[in-house]
Amino acid sequence: MPTAQPLTKAAAIKTTLHTSSRDLARSTPAFLTALVLLALALRLIVVFFAVHDSGHTIHDNNFGWESWEMGWTARSLYLGQGFSSPFLPITGPTALVPPLYPCLIAAAFKLFGLYTSAAAFAVLGFNSLCSALTCIPLFFLVRNAINTRSARIAAIAWALYPFSVYFSADRVWDYALTALLFTTCLLFAQQLHRHSTIAWANFGLLYGLAVLSNPSVVSLLPFLLLLAIFKLHKTGNRWFTKSVFACASFILVCTPWTLRNDRVMHAHFFLRDGFWLEFYAGNNGDATASNSSFTHPASSASEMQHYQQLGETAYMASKRQLSIDFIHHHPGFFAIASLRRIVRFWTGYWSFQPSYLKYEPMDLPNVPFCIFLTIFMVRGMLQWWRRDRATALPYLIALIVFPIPYYVTHSSMDYRQPIEPIILILVTIGLFGLKAPEPVAAETPSFDVNSDSKLLPA
Repeated sequence: MPTAQPLTKAAAIKTTLHTSSRDLARSTPAFLTALVLLALALRLIVVFFAVHDSGHTIHDNNFGWESWEMGWTARSLYLGQGFSSPFLPITGPTALVPPLYPCLIAAAFKLFGLYTSAAAFAVLGFNSLCSALTCIPLFFLVRNAINTRSARIAAIAWALYPFSVYFSADRVWDYALTALLFTTCLLFAQQLHRHSTIAWANFGLLYGLAVLSNPSVVSLLPFLLLLAIFKLHKTGNRWFTKSVFACASFILVCTPWTLRNDRVMHAHFFLRDGFWLEFYAGNNGDATASNSSFTHPASSASEMQHYQQLGETAYMASKRQLSIDFIHHHPGFFAIASLRRIVRFWTGYWSFQPSYLKYEPMDLPNVPFCIFLTIFMVRGMLQWWRRDRATALPYLIALIVFPIPYYVTHSSMDYRQPIEPIILILVTIGLFGLKAPEPVAAETPSFDVNSDSKLLPA
C-alpha cells in the first residue's frame, strides 16, 4: 500500500485557499440574512419613534416626515384625481415628481387609510426594508471587485450607517428605494459583459425602474453601458445587439410615462418637469440660503398663487426664463454659488450664520461628519485607483457625473442618497485599506443560465 506523499508548500497553500473559499461561500447566506435582519430591526425601532413622535403630526398638508410633493401627489391618487396636485391645493395634473414612489404611498393609503399612523408605518417600514436589503447588492459589488473581507466590512457599515438609517426610517421619500434599485443596477452592470442578450435586456428594464423612482440616476446609464461594451469589444465578442436590447428595454419602461406627460402636460421633457424651478430656487440672488423657500410654491403663498394661475407647464416655463435672465445678468453670482454648492455637497457646509442655522440646526453636527466621510472617500478612491483602475472607474465616474445637476441648482445630503452606497464603499476602503484579492474566488468562474458559452474575463 503506497504511502501518502506530503503536500508541497504551494499545494498546501492552494488547498487551504480552496477550503477557506468554500467555507466563506457557505457562510455568506447566513451572514447576509443576519445582517439584513439587524439593519431592518434598527430601522424599525427608529420608525416606531418617528411615527409616534408628537412633533411629526399627520395631517392633510404634510404626510409627516418631509413627504411634501410625494405625499400630496399620493393623496390625489388615493382620492381618484389621478397623478396631480403636488402641493396642498388641488391644482391639476403634475409631472413634478417621478411616478413610482407616489404610487407606492398611494397603495399604503388604500390599504391603511389616508394620513394614518398605520400608513406612515407601512411606508417607512417599506423604506427600511429597502435600505436593509441594500446590504446584499453592496456586499456582492465589493466582493466581486475586491474581496470578502472588504465586502463584509462595507455591508456592516451600511447596516449601521446614520444616513442610511435616517433617510429610510424618518423620511417619506424615494431615497431608500432608489439606492436599492441603483446599487442592484451597479451589481448587474459589473458582470454584464459575461452574460447573454436576455441579461442585457433585463438590465435595461431594471435601470428603467430605477429612473422611474428617481431620474437623477439616468446620467450614469450611458457610462455603465459603454464600460460593458468596451469589455465585450476588447474580447472580440458581439456587443451591438446586446446594447440595442438594453437601450430598447430601458426605453420601453420609460416611454409610457413620457407619452403621458406629452398628452397630459402638453410639454416635452424627460419624466419630470421641475428642473427650472429647482434651478431658480438656487440662483435668484439670495446668497443666505442654499435653496430659497420664497421661490417655491410649497412654502410661499405668492408662488403658490402664481403656480395656480399659470398652471404647472407655464409656471415652469416662466422659471426657466427667469433663470436664464438672472444668469445672463449675474454670471458671477452663479459661479460663486455653484462653487459653494460643490462644497456643500461634500462637506454639508453652507453657512454658520445664526439666521441660517435657525432653520438648518443639523448642519452643525453634519459638517464634521461629512468632512470625515469625504476625506476617507477620497483616500479610498485613490487607493483603489492605484491598484485597479478598471474596477474603480465606474465609481469615479459616479462621483464626478451624478452631482453635476445639484452643483447648478441646490445641494444637500438628501440629494446624494442614490450614490450613498458608493460613497460608503469608498469610505470603507479609505478606513480599512485594501488587502490582496482572494486568489481562488477571483479565479473561479461563475456560470449562469443566461451566460454566453464563452467565458469572459471580469
